[in-house]
Amino acid sequence: MSIHSNKAPEPVGHYPHAKRVGNLLFLSGVGPREKGTKVIPGVTLDEAGNIASYDIEKQVRSVFNNIKNILEDAGSKWENMVDVTVFLTNMKDDFPTYNRLWAEYFAVDPPCRTTLEINCLPTPIAIELKVIATID
Repeated sequence: MSIHSNKAPEPVGHYPHAKRVGNLLFLSGVGPREKGTKVIPGVTLDEAGNIASYDIEKQVRSVFNNIKNILEDAGSKWENMVDVTVFLTNMKDDFPTYNRLWAEYFAVDPPCRTTLEINCLPTPIAIELKVIATID
């Protein structure tokens, strides 16, 4: 069953926010954009639409909020995440901040995690998460 969240930003392509299979919930890649706009928290673009500067902490907090909203709209919750794949566009500079925030948000019993550096993402963002969670 496909799930579309009313609280999360609109997908940038033809796909649902999540898909439920049994008691598992598979989220599509989620970034830090804000719902109803193309605004990306902490990102400044130049005239050509390229990233001039960004604040990875603001992006991490925003993407975590988007994940939380999708999980809740799907009948799950933050604590039900079991596996997370993290895509960063700048591992060297952004991983320490991301890792610190991860420990803040998952102080107890964190989900499994894989973090990859990639060349770019479909929009001018520095982080995207792919999540698998359970539904009680």
